[in-house]
Amino acid sequence: MSARGRAISAMAMFKQLTSWHQSLAEAIRDPDQLIDLLELPDEWKEPARRAAEQFPLIVPRSYVARMRLRDPDDPLLRQVLPLDAEIHATDGFTIDAVGDAASRIAPGLLHKYQGRALLVATGACAIHCRYCFRRHYPYDSEPRRLDEWDPALTALAADPSIHEVLLSGGDPLMLTDARLGDLIQRIGRIPHVQRLRIHTRLPIVLPDRITQRLLDQLTQTRLTHIMVVHANHPNEVVDDAAEALRLLVRSGITTLNQTVLLRGINDNVEALGLLSERLINLGVIPYYLHQLDRVQGTAHFEVEQIVGRELIAELRRHLPGYAVPDYVREVAGEAHKVRLESIDETP
Repeated sequence: MSARGRAISAMAMFKQLTSWHQSLAEAIRDPDQLIDLLELPDEWKEPARRAAEQFPLIVPRSYVARMRLRDPDDPLLRQVLPLDAEIHATDGFTIDAVGDAASRIAPGLLHKYQGRALLVATGACAIHCRYCFRRHYPYDSEPRRLDEWDPALTALAADPSIHEVLLSGGDPLMLTDARLGDLIQRIGRIPHVQRLRIHTRLPIVLPDRITQRLLDQLTQTRLTHIMVVHANHPNEVVDDAAEALRLLVRSGITTLNQTVLLRGINDNVEALGLLSERLINLGVIPYYLHQLDRVQGTAHFEVEQIVGRELIAELRRHLPGYAVPDYVREVAGEAHKVRLESIDETP
């Protein structure tokens, strides 16, 4: 490559590296600003401020750009706008509905299922989904510096039954390339770990995080990499987000999607069906449809399981089998996700 070519390549890399940081810095963190941008009524502001005091608002502008103006029922807005309903305690909803605390075997390391373990790589997110199952998680007690991961990595190395490590959070792609690369390299030095699975919302809500440098980091190691993204509505899987998913798939990374069943957002066959169609057309596999985790502050999103089963049955009538996600819920202490499609149970 010529000197001019190298200079152009270096400049393109610099733009990629700074773009997502800039997008994150420009994310909306003030409920009043979000409400004004979408031309919503002023009376929404005070309740949103109250709820945001408990769980702050953050939403990237590229995600806001996919919302409809003056529409309080916009399915993307409903996922991020703080509401008074979050403040009220609801029977049956707890701060740790999935049993994270009981499965913590070292700082930052959760071990729930045979053969795999999860690292809480960071508490940071680019978006605060109001139904978040870790909205009460004690991130302050988890590792931040690379050396603080030593106990977790030592525990992983000592257990040869663990063949897959999951990076979660927070969102692991909030880590810088350097920090993420260091962590991946350390995991890769554990001989019995064969796969690295990254659970992330960023390709959907902050698509410019998917850079060539990141893809190179993920594809140039001995580990098999799997990316699990999180889209709940077809309006999320368009434009720059669709392109980010194409980049992941074309890089050879197996890419799956998880969806949470949410009242007033995707609890209809039209939304779920179109979401699966758009994902499949991009090469992304619809993986799970999750029953809402019963975390305090999220009760207003819950959909009855009978409705979920009816939706899955309807999807099977309209879509090929590979386009229909498994309908599941996570139950604390269970050895695996519990399939709900044919199980008659109540929460």
